[in-house]
Amino acid sequence: MDNVQKLKHTIDTLFGYGVSKNLPEDIEVIVSKKTGRIRNVNHDGNLLFTPRTDGGLAITRYCAELFLKNKKFRENCIEIDAESKPFVEEGRSVFCQHIISCGKNVRIGSDVPVLYKNKVIAVGKAVLSTIMINKERGVAIKIRDSLKSQTDGENSP
Repeated sequence: MDNVQKLKHTIDTLFGYGVSKNLPEDIEVIVSKKTGRIRNVNHDGNLLFTPRTDGGLAITRYCAELFLKNKKFRENCIEIDAESKPFVEEGRSVFCQHIISCGKNVRIGSDVPVLYKNKVIAVGKAVLSTIMINKERGVAIKIRDSLKSQTDGENSP
């Protein structure tokens, strides 16, 4: 099985059947010369995702925006309120009380796109699962990739 087929199966397993259809046809798969494993997946010069050692995928905001076109992918997302939006865009964590809606596939340790009015503003790692987010207080998602990290890369020399 070639690398692209493996990636499509992994995407469908992690995010829901059919989400891999939103993966662009002209992706660039970078493979390690030593191990033969996939290191990065790019599209038009933008990083889509990086495979993790635990079998998951560390997706970027760009990748989440592409996958968001599929209804199944929304089950992996959370939506936040206007009060916390500026903090999340800066790269700060999402707290339980600021979550408006939470998809049923949000699990501890999974990558979670953070939405505000149906637009991806950040991607983070879940600290709590769907069931716990509704009952708990405190940090729900630790942000890894936000709008701030995108603008920092453009301003650096």
